[in-house]
Amino acid sequence: MDNELNVTYITFDGHVEVQKYRYLYFVIMFTAYILIICSNSTIVGIIVINKSLHEPMYIFIAALLINSLLYSTAIYPKLLIDFLSEKQIISYSACLFQWFIYYTLAISEFFLLSVMAYDRYVSICKPLKYHTIMRKKTVNIFLILAWILPACQMSVGPLLFANEKLCYFILKGIICNSRIQKLQCVTSTVANIYGLILFVESVPLPLLFILFTYTRILIITYRSSREVRRKAAQTCLPHLLVLINFSCLSTYDVLLARLETDFSKTVYLIMSFQMILYHPLFNPIIYGLKMKDIFKHLKRFFLFNLFLVSDLAI
Repeated sequence: MDNELNVTYITFDGHVEVQKYRYLYFVIMFTAYILIICSNSTIVGIIVINKSLHEPMYIFIAALLINSLLYSTAIYPKLLIDFLSEKQIISYSACLFQWFIYYTLAISEFFLLSVMAYDRYVSICKPLKYHTIMRKKTVNIFLILAWILPACQMSVGPLLFANEKLCYFILKGIICNSRIQKLQCVTSTVANIYGLILFVESVPLPLLFILFTYTRILIITYRSSREVRRKAAQTCLPHLLVLINFSCLSTYDVLLARLETDFSKTVYLIMSFQMILYHPLFNPIIYGLKMKDIFKHLKRFFLFNLFLVSDLAI
């Protein structure tokens, strides 16, 4: 629907399910957002401050957590405003922008996970060449590409969607994801082909690469001593858990947009919340608890603050 300024607005229908308890949901989501900011920022800060953690593996972990912060910030402020509003609407241009940020950061996540897998592969399978291959310059190039390349890939989408005629103005869900294509009168063949190519480049190919690297790591560690297997498990297991978690949630998002089956609004709401709530909190918990060096500094950080608060109280 267009207003007098000829701006097209889209209405979210997923919020209908939470309107009865919208203030409760606001408090829950606001608390979750604060936890996401604090947990991710704390571990990033620990990695930045401690020079002993200035290694490629920890730098990539920090980049992954920064990605989670950006991802949440692209979604939560608008979501919190919607919970307090009578009408949950967004302009079509703003919806396209949120869609762009949402999927750019999702692709960045897979890119970073691929780079982390490669880092572990070089560290375990080619330890003598590790410092030659994973130089500071190489790490910086990987980090720049992790955000620039997905942004360039996804920038085509808004250009393809911007001038498409819309026949529907109600978007199923609570955020602007791939279901915005359902708003168009006729789905563009070019957009579908480009989307398929982008999907293959962004998900299956990185997953196959990660599978290859971890298969090689498994073979090498199987032939090595128990100590090598233990160290490999300590550093690789958190990455695998994060990869499995994010892959499953991404599959949710893709299937929800592609399947013609009409799920109830409650099902859509639950699945949407998993993507925006569960994942950004899962990463810092896994890396904070499972990475031995990070956990050591994290424990020291909390003990220091606890003693500081105790001294101030006295």
